[in-house]
Amino acid sequence: MTQDDYEGSGPVATDPTSDVVEYDTGILYGLMDKPPVGEAAFVAMQHVLASFVGIITPPLLICAALGVEPTSTSFIISMSLFASGLCTFIQCKRIGPVGSGLLSLQGTSFAFLGPIIGVGTAAINGGATPEQALALIFGVCFFGSSVEIILSRFLHLAQEIITPLVAGTVVMIIGLSLIKTGIFSLAGGGPAKRISGIFAQPENAGLSQVTVDGVTFRAADAFGSTQNLVLGFLVLSIVTLLTLSNNRILRMGAIAIGLIIGYVIAFFLGLVNFSNLSQLPLFRFPVPLRFGFDFNFAAFAPFIILYLITAVETIGDLTATSAVSGEPVKGPIYFRRIKGGVLGDGVNSAIAALLNTFPNTTFSQNNGVIQMTGVASRYVGFYVAGIFAVLGLVPIVGGVFQAIPQPVLGGATLIMFGSIAVAGLNIVASTGLDRRSIILVAISLALGLGVVYHPEIFDGKPLLIKNVFSSGISTGGLAAIVLNTILPGRPKVPSYREAIAEAEADS
Repeated sequence: MTQDDYEGSGPVATDPTSDVVEYDTGILYGLMDKPPVGEAAFVAMQHVLASFVGIITPPLLICAALGVEPTSTSFIISMSLFASGLCTFIQCKRIGPVGSGLLSLQGTSFAFLGPIIGVGTAAINGGATPEQALALIFGVCFFGSSVEIILSRFLHLAQEIITPLVAGTVVMIIGLSLIKTGIFSLAGGGPAKRISGIFAQPENAGLSQVTVDGVTFRAADAFGSTQNLVLGFLVLSIVTLLTLSNNRILRMGAIAIGLIIGYVIAFFLGLVNFSNLSQLPLFRFPVPLRFGFDFNFAAFAPFIILYLITAVETIGDLTATSAVSGEPVKGPIYFRRIKGGVLGDGVNSAIAALLNTFPNTTFSQNNGVIQMTGVASRYVGFYVAGIFAVLGLVPIVGGVFQAIPQPVLGGATLIMFGSIAVAGLNIVASTGLDRRSIILVAISLALGLGVVYHPEIFDGKPLLIKNVFSSGISTGGLAAIVLNTILPGRPKVPSYREAIAEAEADS
């Protein structure tokens, strides 16, 4: 969830006998209302703009980290957009028990970045090609979705295992771990690292450019060069200033605006390469399992806890969506939607894996758009789904975004990753820190971040141990769960059992 979910107007009146929270912004079109086509399309575009960057950034970072070729990267970005459209439709439509039926968008959570990159990198270091690593990633993500599907039937267990203190700690670890990826991109990423290796050779020392096999490399493009750092921090500064703006439109579009400005500047600096666009077709239809399918339990293990965490995030996101939409935030209707939403996340993540992209879960970005426009109609979600699906079928869209220089992407994502860590901090602080909580958070952070800084401590250990505990999210998350279970003085958590049982009986 983002801070925007709670900014602006809050509840002004609540009826103790009602499950509905009313907001003083006023809902112009409720959940089941059908706005005119023109208004619905206009509002849908605002949702698309608010969530577009969040949808394309994970595949961009993952493909860059694994060294996936530009054509395949463009394909994966296209499939990410198409899958987001298809999954958003399922979530908004509610097909049988699958989906919340709320205006809720779908995309890849940043929580998956670290483990996915870790699994892919380990596979490549073991001799696999980037395409074979993707096959393993998609297989692991496909089977991992079953965790969320099963958990949707037992939500009370999720609440007892992943308490707010545990969830907040894990979210902090996710954000702090991803900062390493963000700063790496800001300095130039993998391509710049390779350029640095060329200029590190004695015969190339002091040269401004070098030609290798007919390709010219510039020293200004090397990792950590002044050019890369200035460009990255310029984008970071633009995003920061716009985020602090009093204009809600500028604030919501801060990351997109920062990326566009950085992209334009990078183009004039000669950092943008559009040569791959000529190789792309005009239209591209989905090709399920294009990279194949593989599975390894050692690689799968870290994803079990990750899907548990994303299920809890989904509950929070859908609760916020219900609140800003003027819908129930307790009672049978609410819990039926929550169960359908978590089940939808699991089913959609499986669909996404088959479509050669990464897990799809609920997004919180669109809650701010609902507040701003006063339109909570799920029918707007159908327009959003159609727009994303069409964009995914036009390869040039993915090609253009695949060409975003790493310093520009790093400058924009660095503040996003820092914000994730702060969001986790807010969750932890909201639980009320006592000595027990401080010990739990301190040990979990130390262990989680410790293995992020030095994953080599598990070299020579069994593969299962190495894959599970070399992930900061797995190590820190497991530590938080175990400590929360065994440390004395655990606070009692209100149970969902009665409400869920009522929802099941009502359905």
